[in-house]
Amino acid sequence: MPEFFLELFSEEIPARMQREAGVQLEKICSAALAGLKIQVVEVFTGPRRIALKAIVNEATEAREIEERGPRESAPEAALAGFLGKHKATRADVVAEGGFFLLRRRQPAVAAGDLILSMLPGALAKFSWPKSMRWGQSGEFTWVRPLRRVVCLLDGEVISFALGPVVAGNVTEGHRFLAPGAFEVVSAADWQAKLRERFVIADQNERRDLVVSGLAKAAAEVGLTVAEDAGLLDEVTGLVEWPVALVGKIDEGFMELPPEVRELSMKVNQRYFALRDAAGKPAARFAFVSNIAAEDGNKAIVAGNERVLRARLSDARHFWDLDLKTPLDELLPKLDKIVFHAKIGTQGERAARIERLAGEIAEALALDGNAARQAKWAGKLCKADLVTGMVGEFPELQGIIGGYYAKKNAPYWDGEIVGPAIQTHYQPKGPSDQVPNGKIAASVALADKLDTLIEFFRVGEKPTGSGDPYALRRAALGVIRIILENDISLSLSRFLSHDEELFSFIIERLRVKLKSEGQRPDIFDAIISIRRNDDLLNIMKRVDAVTKIVNSDLGRNVLIGYRRAANILKIEDEIDGPHSVESISTNFETNEESDLRYALDSIAVDAVESFNNGDYDPFLQYLSGLRSPLDAFFEKVTINSTNPVLRRSRLGQLALLRSRMHLIADFSKIEG
Repeated sequence: MPEFFLELFSEEIPARMQREAGVQLEKICSAALAGLKIQVVEVFTGPRRIALKAIVNEATEAREIEERGPRESAPEAALAGFLGKHKATRADVVAEGGFFLLRRRQPAVAAGDLILSMLPGALAKFSWPKSMRWGQSGEFTWVRPLRRVVCLLDGEVISFALGPVVAGNVTEGHRFLAPGAFEVVSAADWQAKLRERFVIADQNERRDLVVSGLAKAAAEVGLTVAEDAGLLDEVTGLVEWPVALVGKIDEGFMELPPEVRELSMKVNQRYFALRDAAGKPAARFAFVSNIAAEDGNKAIVAGNERVLRARLSDARHFWDLDLKTPLDELLPKLDKIVFHAKIGTQGERAARIERLAGEIAEALALDGNAARQAKWAGKLCKADLVTGMVGEFPELQGIIGGYYAKKNAPYWDGEIVGPAIQTHYQPKGPSDQVPNGKIAASVALADKLDTLIEFFRVGEKPTGSGDPYALRRAALGVIRIILENDISLSLSRFLSHDEELFSFIIERLRVKLKSEGQRPDIFDAIISIRRNDDLLNIMKRVDAVTKIVNSDLGRNVLIGYRRAANILKIEDEIDGPHSVESISTNFETNEESDLRYALDSIAVDAVESFNNGDYDPFLQYLSGLRSPLDAFFEKVTINSTNPVLRRSRLGQLALLRSRMHLIADFSKIEG
């Protein structure tokens, strides 16, 4: 089967656009050449090219086509339009079933002809997040000026025009190390000749070379590379011939917070941070050059050290300037920053977070001083938004405020308030850590709860199609902070008793459990029996009921419970609800009295212990219930002809159901 190869060679393609461009190229070719049974083998993306290799049939399959036209009774003009659309004549159609039908044989189309007819138009519709126009007509758009197109079918050129470029078999290698054009005859030839000209076409191989090169360069100076998958992907899209190098950081800049130093390195220069054997930041940085210089890359390293020195000098300027003003003196500036038009300013928000953080700290039984520190952290947590450092690096908000709170603490304990500020945005995602400790947790909870309360208050709630203010993430953050810090907290008090908002958080918890492989039916069984706004207590109950359901004892008792529930469902519809009051005091059989004794024996104490977090007594209660329950179903005729006995026995089942429902609605548990 023939090999189809296509390369689109242009000026530099932004790294962030390359992957999606490769995906789009595959979709376009697969759709345009579907008639050739195209099998895409590989897609290549890089700084100056996207390409595709595929296997195709030599031609499309010949086939019979049938198109239904207008009704026989339609005006002649309708038939004429139909024939014109399909480039057919009156002799090509027949009347059948009241309609005109066009039947004709569509011959096979050679692969080259189909590529020529279908691909240029499809490629002309290629879309980029940002693109530019150029050329004489100014109508063609591409991410950067398109320079060359290679289009080959089994080595033969399929020539067509794409904007100002005509497809051929000529491409180019490395811009500096091997300038000039060369011809290719296949995908393999293209890859081999590019490698000879200092271009690694395969993005996966290129990334592996970046990783191994950085690791080797760092190891040569006794260091390791700090993990950063996103930066690795970006650098892979910036270089064609990766050469990993290591430079030095002036010791004076090591006094800056590592987040400041490393963010400046990453954002401005795409440099990698290095770590020593203890995992601490090292006074070195790694980077990937796109060329190998004859001087052993000394000039390249020196140039990058000089650039980094200038960047870090700017960062130190902001650091020194910001430290001249304590955070509390910046608070008035927050009153001039609008957080949201319907909600108010950042200053108003800081005041709410301060109040909430103090209330949560008190609810967690923190002493007076700890509660005051939580309030200070809440009050100051947004102050760094008006600092020069956050103006330069928005990613540092919260983090840099924590450092400033530690360094300059006239009224608060910097060692407590600083870390609480630094972590109050956490967790920012599912893999991010939660704040550790009750003071930090109080501030982070206050931040997220204020966001949820205020956006729900003004009606800016998530919809099925969007969540522009990341309220689902905020709710999940509340859940994780509470559960991972083992915090028992009544949420309603802090949600202004907003039932809709509480239900929103509960649904997020349900989704979280389901994504973790836990059973949502058990969760539903727990929350349906009574309102419980303590998430930690809910989860402990879920764990306990899961333990019950997964035990042999629990499964056997649940069989009896379901049997009782099914009988009651039928009989309640006949007589109305059956209750404990209908149980007779004089039992006809020992099995009836044994079941009543088992139901009453320790049920109240067991449920009370369960609600207080001690779940073993209820398990013991179930253990004592199994035998009399089995015997009751085996020996007792529930639907007795004696109406008094019948209602008494159904009352026993109603008592069983009510006892079980003190823990969970077991009817909701599947299986």
